Amino acid sequence: MTINEIKNALKQLETIAFELPNGQLVPNHFHVTEVGKIHKDFIDCGGTRRNETVASFQLWEADDYDHRLHPEKLLSIIELSQKVLGINNEAIEVEYQGETINKFGLDFDGKNFKLVSKQTDCLAKDNCGVPAKENANQLISITEGSSCSPGGGCC
Repeated sequence: MTINEIKNALKQLETIAFELPNGQLVPNHFHVTEVGKIHKDFIDCGGTRRNETVASFQLWEADDYDHRLHPEKLLSIIELSQKVLGINNEAIEVEYQGETINKFGLDFDGKNFKLVSKQTDCLAKDNCGVPAKENANQLISITEGSSCSPGGGCC
């Protein structure tokens, strides 16, 4: 989800709810303690220089159980962050405290913002020796009566 997508979604909502990947909701008294811009400049394992910029939201829950962040308030925080930090329409990454700080992608189902698990990946598979995954559609079917020999590519 991008900044423009969350802004459009917030304009349609009366309340905000964030749903964890396990289906549980982040408690209603959460705070958005940060909206930031994170720029990462790095070299991948194949030696290619890369950069990535995301908008970062940090969710936090305190003991103030009467607290409730309203859509128009979060929208104003996002718009101020865009103005002050130069955030454009970057993808959103959400930090939320579990046993450690977890980072999630963000999606929206029309009602709840869904925290989506993120995975690491090799960005230079073609340069660092990681074999490509075989596509199931590329497997050779063996018909009855055929044989397979070592190195023949059929098994």
